[in-house]
Amino acid sequence: MSLRGTREVRDNCQLFRLTGLLDAFSEPTFRKVLEAKIGEGPNNTILDLSQIDFIDSSGLGALVQLAKQAQNAQGSFQIVSNARVTQAVKLVRLEKFLSLQGTVDGAIKNIKS
Repeated sequence: MSLRGTREVRDNCQLFRLTGLLDAFSEPTFRKVLEAKIGEGPNNTILDLSQIDFIDSSGLGALVQLAKQAQNAQGSFQIVSNARVTQAVKLVRLEKFLSLQGTVDGAIKNIKS
C-alpha cells in the first residue's frame, strides 16, 4: 500500500490526513507535494498521521524538513500521531522538535493559543 492523503484548508491552517506507508518509496513525492502546499499557505500545517501504518528514516527526515520550512514561513507544523509514529519519533529523539498531538482538535486548539 502506498501513501494516500487529503488536504483541507481551514481559516488559519491546512490539514493533511494521510494513510499508508511513509517510507523511502513515498517520501520524495510526499515532500514535494507538501513543500508546495506549505509554500501556498496558510502557514500553519497539521499533518494527521494517525492512520499511518509505517514510517521509516526517510519519512522522519521529510517531517524534519517540512517542520523547518513551516517555521521559516512563520507558521507552525504539528503532527497528529499514533503509537507507531510516536515510537519512531522518540527513537530518534525528535519529540520536542516535532510537535506531536493526540488529536486533530488538540492540534487546532494549539494553533489558536
